[in-house]
Amino acid sequence: MPNQLQGHDFTLLPGQVAPFGANVSADGCNFSIYCPDAKDVYLCLFDEADIEIAQIKLKQRVQSKWFGFVKGVSEGQKYAYRVNSKDHRKVNAEMDVGRLLIDPYAKQLSHALVWDRDAYVGKTSPVIGQAVKDNQAFIPKSIVTASVPCERLKNSTNSLSANGEQPDRIIYEAHVKGLTQNHPDVPAEQRGKYLGACHPSVLAHLKSLGVTCIQFLPVFAFMPEPYISEKGLTNYWGYNPINFFSPEPRYAVKDALAECKHMVNEYQKAGFEVILDVVFNHTAESGEPGSILSFKGLCHRHAYLQIVNDELNTPTYINYSGCGNTVNTADTYMMTLIIDSLRYWVSEIGIDGFRFDLAASLGREPIDFHADATIFKILRQDPVLKNAIMIAEPWDIGPGGYQLGQFPDYWLEVNDKYRDTVRGFWRSDTGLKAEFATRFMGSRDVFPKGIRPMLTSVNNITYHDGFTLHDLVSYSKKHNKANLEDNHDGHNHNLSDNYGVEGETSDLDILELREQQKRNLFATLILSQGTPHILGGDELSRSQLGNNNAYCQDNELNWLNWELDERQTSFLAFTKYVIQLRKENPLLSHMMFEDDQFDSQVNIDTADWYRVDGSFKRDQDWTNQDHHCFALHIIGATKASPGQQVRKAQEWLYVVNSSKKSVEFNLPLLLKNQDWKCVLNTAISDIADYESQSMSPLFTMEARSFCLFKHRD
Repeated sequence: MPNQLQGHDFTLLPGQVAPFGANVSADGCNFSIYCPDAKDVYLCLFDEADIEIAQIKLKQRVQSKWFGFVKGVSEGQKYAYRVNSKDHRKVNAEMDVGRLLIDPYAKQLSHALVWDRDAYVGKTSPVIGQAVKDNQAFIPKSIVTASVPCERLKNSTNSLSANGEQPDRIIYEAHVKGLTQNHPDVPAEQRGKYLGACHPSVLAHLKSLGVTCIQFLPVFAFMPEPYISEKGLTNYWGYNPINFFSPEPRYAVKDALAECKHMVNEYQKAGFEVILDVVFNHTAESGEPGSILSFKGLCHRHAYLQIVNDELNTPTYINYSGCGNTVNTADTYMMTLIIDSLRYWVSEIGIDGFRFDLAASLGREPIDFHADATIFKILRQDPVLKNAIMIAEPWDIGPGGYQLGQFPDYWLEVNDKYRDTVRGFWRSDTGLKAEFATRFMGSRDVFPKGIRPMLTSVNNITYHDGFTLHDLVSYSKKHNKANLEDNHDGHNHNLSDNYGVEGETSDLDILELREQQKRNLFATLILSQGTPHILGGDELSRSQLGNNNAYCQDNELNWLNWELDERQTSFLAFTKYVIQLRKENPLLSHMMFEDDQFDSQVNIDTADWYRVDGSFKRDQDWTNQDHHCFALHIIGATKASPGQQVRKAQEWLYVVNSSKKSVEFNLPLLLKNQDWKCVLNTAISDIADYESQSMSPLFTMEARSFCLFKHRD
C-alpha cells in the first residue's frame, strides 16, 4: 500500500535500490542510501525556509541499502536523513535521531557548512517520538538535482593524446577565491567566486602567461575544523571535505553547481584543461569525538579505518591523514563512492583530471600500500575515467606512506625530490650537482626509462603548502604567527634564503639578487624535463610575508595582487618569455632518447655534459663539491619529411653556475663561421639584452646564473 503523507502531496511508493542518491524523474524521486548501522532510516524533507515538512520512514531494504520512491518530489527539493541506529553500531552516545545527516551522494548543498558549536549540539525537541537535541538548523540540506551531462568540448582527455604523443602540459595551481578576490576587472559580486575565476581578464592573463592546464584547489563542499573556527580563522584551502559530489557553496553567487560547471566550461572553451585537487583520504568528521555530519551516522565502521574496542564498542580512528581520520578506500562501498564521484565530476561537471591529495591512502588495502590496488585497476579500465589525467601526491603520513615512483605508469606524480634538489642547488648548497642534473633530466632514477613517460615527474619549486617563490628568496625562516599556533606549525626544512635581510628590504643589491634567484628557479622549472607545476601568483611575485602554512588565512596573504610595481612587471615578462621558449621549441620540453623510449620516437642524436674548461665531464667531476658550474649540449635528430628537404637539427647548450662567484666558461666549439645565440641569461633582468651578449668561445658565467644558447642558424 502506498504511504500517503498527511498534509503534503508526497506519497511513498516502491523504489529501486540503485543508484545511490536522489534520482529525480517526471513524477517523483527515488532515494537510496547505504546505512548498515540503522534500525530505521527516515527521509526528511524541508521547505525553502528550511522548515521540516515531512519525515518519511523508508520501508524497503536490501542488506544495508535503504530506498523508496517518493511521488511529488521534484528538482530543487531539500532533504536530509535521520537514522535510528542499532545500539551496538552507534559511533558514540551522541548519535540519535536528532543528528540530521547529509546524503553522501548529494549533488548540491543548500549552504556552506560553518562550524557553530551551539548549533551543532542543537536544541531539545521531539523528533520521531523521542526528546533529543535536534541540530537541523546547523546541517546544510541536500538538494534534489537532475542529472545533466556536461557539454564536452573534446572527445577525450588523457596524459597521452589520440596519436599517442604526450602533450606538453604546463600546470597552474589556483584557488577559486584567491584568484580574483583582489582583481580590479572582476565585478564585486563575482570576486572570489566561480564566475569571477572565469572572467575574461583572468582567462586572458593565463593565456598570455602560456600555461595550458589549471589545477584548482579543492572545491568539494567542506567544513573548516572546529578548533580553527573557534580561533576566528578558517580552512581557506578547503582540504576538509564533507561531501565528494557537491561543489562548495562559498564560491557561488547563487547556484554552486551551475556556476562551477560554467567555470569549467569557460576554461575549456579558452583552450585550457581543468584539473581538480581532490581529497579522498579523510573527511571533516575528524576522529573521536569529532562531528557527526554524514558518514559517522550512516556507516562509520565502513567509511573510516579504525580499531574497535568490542567491549566498550568505541572506535579508535587510524589517522594516516593527520586530520583525525582516514577514509577506508578498500571498503567496497567507499571505493564505489569514490569512483562514482570521479565519474560525476568528469561526465557532468566536465573536469579533465584530478590531483589526489595524500594519494598513498588510495592504495592502502586496507593498511599497506599496494601499487596494484583494486582502485587503481578500476581507474585504468573505467570507460569514463581511463582517459582522465591522474596526478598523485605520492605519500601520506602512515607507515610506508612515502611512495614516490610507485604509482601505476598512467599516473603523473608530484616530485618532492625535484623541489628540494633545485632549491638547494640554487642556494649554493654543495654536493647537489649530480642530483640536480638527474632532476633536470626527468628524474629517471625515480621514474625508470621505458616504463614511465618522461613527463611523469610533476616538477615544482613551490606549491600551495610552503613558501611562495618570492618568499623562498626573501625569508630564511617561517613566520607563521598569524596562524595562532605560536609558530609551531608549518615545515622547518624550507631550503630558502633571505640573502642578507629577513623579509622586506630597500637594499637594491639584495633585491636584485633575489630577482635573479627567482629567475634561476623559474627558468629551471620550465626548462626541466617533466611536467612543470607553477604556483598561482608566483608570476606576480606574490608574498605571504614568510608564512609557509597559510591554509587558515582567508585574506591578503593568500589573495593574488594584480597591481604590480616595475620589478614585479619585469618578472612577469620573464615568466611569459621562458614559458613561450619552451612551447616554441619541443626539443626543450620533451627529449626522447634512443635508450629511453616509452614510445618509438627519438628526437635526440647527442647529449654531452661539459666542464668549465670545455672538456667532457668525467665521473669524478660529478662528485667534486667545489664545482658548481657545468653545461649540457644537445643535438636534435635530423628529420626528413617525405618529398621534402631534410630539416636541420636544433642544437642547444644549457650552462648553469650556482656558485657565488663568476666563472669563465669555454663554450663547445662549433663549425667555422657558426656561433651560439644567447636566448636566456638570468643574470640580465631585461630580456631584450640577451642577444647583445658577446659569444666568444670564452664566456663569463655570472655568479648564480643560468644561460641557454641556441645554435645560430
